[in-house]
Amino acid sequence: MVFLVIVIFQLSFTPSIQAAPDISVSAEHAVLMDAKSGRVLYEKKAYDPSLIASTTKIMTAIIAIESGKLDEKVKVSERAVRTEGSSIYLTEKEKIPLKDLVYGLMLRSGNDSAVAIAEHVGGSLEGFTYLMNQKAEWLGMNASHFENPHGLDGETHYSSAYDLALLMSYAMKNKTFREVTGSESYQSQNRDYPWRNKNKLLTMYYDPATGGKTGYTKKAGRSLVSSAEKNGMELVAVTLNAPDDWNDHQRMFEWGFDHFKTVQLQKQGAVEANGQRYYLPRDVFFPLTDEERSDLQSTFYRYSSPPIEQNLAGVREFMVGQTPLLKTAVLYKRPAGSVFTEYKNFLGHLLGVSPWST
Repeated sequence: MVFLVIVIFQLSFTPSIQAAPDISVSAEHAVLMDAKSGRVLYEKKAYDPSLIASTTKIMTAIIAIESGKLDEKVKVSERAVRTEGSSIYLTEKEKIPLKDLVYGLMLRSGNDSAVAIAEHVGGSLEGFTYLMNQKAEWLGMNASHFENPHGLDGETHYSSAYDLALLMSYAMKNKTFREVTGSESYQSQNRDYPWRNKNKLLTMYYDPATGGKTGYTKKAGRSLVSSAEKNGMELVAVTLNAPDDWNDHQRMFEWGFDHFKTVQLQKQGAVEANGQRYYLPRDVFFPLTDEERSDLQSTFYRYSSPPIEQNLAGVREFMVGQTPLLKTAVLYKRPAGSVFTEYKNFLGHLLGVSPWST
């Protein structure tokens, strides 16, 4: 079944086509990614494992949100209260909604909040880190391993700029996560003062910013994951060990928005070619430069005999000049509603993201 679903619906692309970047960043590791397609627009040592500090908390937050337990009250443990580093000043045996802990985690980077979340959602710190690594594998974060929910330095706690961009792109598809990370402040009923967001890119420096997470340890340096949206395009930027991260991100975003535009390459629905009707199972949007758009072409390769799935007519390949850009499946007909929905949901689980437009 797994192989069948991948053959029918998976869209693959070649991320190697990049405009020659005329930007520089202070970061040791950096990446700029189109959130919708996953295309890498700019990278600097983006695939190398590195310390990631509190950007770890993006993973902690999305697991907590997806647990379905946000309205539950969390009883804070001594272990959570005694966690070193940044804090939202929880008290032992305090009972606080999980939702509030997620806000405290993302806005104020509370390490005590991270541990309280982990113990409640995962049953223990160790159980939660298992969930983090399972989620990372599910998302294709191949250069990542987590040993804690907060990001304090650890020998087996690391990720890459590229992996963090994958994670942020996925998380921003969740409405609740978007609300949390995009909030300038939040006040818990357990507190008589609001928590204000530490992400100055969102609150002060860059109007198109939609969310993100800061991080810092002495060994990791300054780390930052952020997202921004302009003219219907949302980009994700990541910098690790970046002394000038606020400016790095603004520079990357402006370069990306200036050089790329989101183009609809394919519309879901029935089409006709050479007197034969076919079905395209999804909309396809992709960021392209003006030069790439002028050199874009597509070719339909029809199978002479059907492979495993009888409904698979062939593959449509998009090229920029002689360079492959992406491939999409072409079907003979639209699958039956219930089956199509099942395939949709299954692939969304398989890849960690849903490739269908909603």
